[in-house]
Amino acid sequence: MTQPSFLILCGDGINCERETAAALRRAGAHAEILHINDLAAAPEKLARFDGMAIPGGFSFGDELGSGQILALKIRHKLGKNFFDFVAAQKPIIGICNGFQVLVKLGLLPYPATQQRVMALAPNLQGGFIDRWVTLEPGANSVCKWTQGVDAFDLPIRHGEGRVVFGDDAVYDELKDNGQIALTYSEDVNGSHQRIAGLCDPSGLIFGLMPHPEAFVYQATNLTPQRDFMAAGAGAQIFRNIVTHLTETNKEKVYAGRQH
Repeated sequence: MTQPSFLILCGDGINCERETAAALRRAGAHAEILHINDLAAAPEKLARFDGMAIPGGFSFGDELGSGQILALKIRHKLGKNFFDFVAAQKPIIGICNGFQVLVKLGLLPYPATQQRVMALAPNLQGGFIDRWVTLEPGANSVCKWTQGVDAFDLPIRHGEGRVVFGDDAVYDELKDNGQIALTYSEDVNGSHQRIAGLCDPSGLIFGLMPHPEAFVYQATNLTPQRDFMAAGAGAQIFRNIVTHLTETNKEKVYAGRQH
């Protein structure tokens, strides 16, 4: 069975693309890093990938707001090709700055409408946070990336990661839908109800502020003799989506043979 292929988007200021690619490769996927400008020159390349990751960093300096310039380049330079990718329900993960991009694009929490009902605001403390945090998965989460994951620790490093909603009713709806994928075990930045990660209704588009790729990369490269699973839940997040895609591809092949 052909291994799933992931596009790792990079651009000026993004600094986690290699770690993200390494995490997906260790999980069994093919991962290719492409600069947004190169992709904009040939947006049809998107169609050959099974999934996408938008890593963390400070895309284009974030002068107009975190993730804003990259989101605009995606919307206006990739255009229909990108939204066809989304409509095909191919998995997308946005980590830290990538989460901010997904929110700016209107893909979270409701990609079908692209309505902006939430934002990632500056941390309540008014400064950059760089520390490890304990995360808890949503009890009824539909997120394909976090299935079967128990409470675990990951590093965070962000200045604008506080989830806020224009209407508190949105939170209740997301909770009922199982779209609250991850919460902090304690209040670390003032995020609404300690939200650390959200998914869309399908569970395939996932945005989170903590860095699972950093845990995987550090754990497996600083101590390469360790078993891959010893890299913790950071690894499991990527393994989950690779397994999902592999099983989905098998089902498509089987269905095709039946006809």
